Amino acid sequence: MTTQNDSADNTPLKEQPFVSHLLELRDRLLWALAAVAVFFMFLFPFANEIYIWVATPLMAHLPEGTSMIATEVASPFLTPFKLSLVSAAFLAVPFILYQLWAFIAPGLYQHEKQLVVPLVASSTMLFYIGMLFAYYLVFPLVFRFLTGTVPDGVTVATDIAKYLDFILTLFFAFGLAFEVPIATIILVRMGVTTPDKLAEKRPYIIVGAFLFGMLLTPPDVISQTLLALPMWVLFEVGLIFSRLMGKRLSPEDESEEGDAMATAAFATASGINSATQTPPPAPEGEGADPGSPTIPAFDADPSVDGQTGEIDPDRFTPMSEDELDAELDRIEAEDADDDVDDGDEFEETPAEDPVEHKLRQIQALRESQDEAAARALLYEILAEGNEDQINVARNILRQLDDT
Repeated sequence: MTTQNDSADNTPLKEQPFVSHLLELRDRLLWALAAVAVFFMFLFPFANEIYIWVATPLMAHLPEGTSMIATEVASPFLTPFKLSLVSAAFLAVPFILYQLWAFIAPGLYQHEKQLVVPLVASSTMLFYIGMLFAYYLVFPLVFRFLTGTVPDGVTVATDIAKYLDFILTLFFAFGLAFEVPIATIILVRMGVTTPDKLAEKRPYIIVGAFLFGMLLTPPDVISQTLLALPMWVLFEVGLIFSRLMGKRLSPEDESEEGDAMATAAFATASGINSATQTPPPAPEGEGADPGSPTIPAFDADPSVDGQTGEIDPDRFTPMSEDELDAELDRIEAEDADDDVDDGDEFEETPAEDPVEHKLRQIQALRESQDEAAARALLYEILAEGNEDQINVARNILRQLDDT
């Protein structure tokens, strides 16, 4: 026999304990390390051949009769070993990103999932393109320049370990530089900035690209320029895509999305269970506001916890009609006292609170039997008023639903 607690535990919306998240993170990390280990097992037998391929751009420009050297005892073994391990990590990047995605995906909304998948795929592809750009275009130009400026009497004999550290730095720098479009799109989508503001800061971004190239490339103008120019071009590409993605949502779609978010926030704050509450009928009449969010009806007592049956002091408790009338009278009396007290000292009285004015209009609309217009003003108070005003509005809505 299935109990109520058992069914609650089996629901997909139940929050998992912190330990279960740690266990899942451990499993994802182990899978990622296993992928790196598998790639390493396939690459290590060809470690020397891989190093020769990576060193080709430098060896092609070394003077005749010279070659690369190993200055440390363990360098002939450790350097190809390190290269194979780093290459395995680079090749396993898609699988590592998939494990990261599988860990965070349950906590994302549907529209966020639709955005993350193409961003992860494109960022991986751009990182690989940046590495290939560095190997096939930047390395030949840089090493031709460096070996061509050697003073007379100096023999070029590069250490294999130093060369590996040098090229890994460039690989990472160019791979990271090619992520500029992704960073631009993410900043715009998160609301941190806008395409227009980024366009205004274009001169500073260009200077920052050349500064980034100066810090991460050898001390020559060629490699610095070859890193800065792609960053600038990719920034413009990211700017174009961020503008195109911003135009996908029309003003009507944004309005509907905002209304849905407001309704969900109100239901959450009110402690309403959407599975048990039903929305009130749509307002009729000329004064109805078609763009107003739908407010759930209060058929049951929301102050009582549905699971335990006990009174919850943090939940909303509806007022009686007498209490509601007394609250409205108190608000009007406070406004009248403020007007009398301030009339003798100042020539101009302070402006009336618009929410309080709407509450008085609602009273007049209820007396004139214009329920649709009263509901429209009540929806506005739920979005604009303070805690006391929202409680009054919710009580009036409850009375309208009961009639």
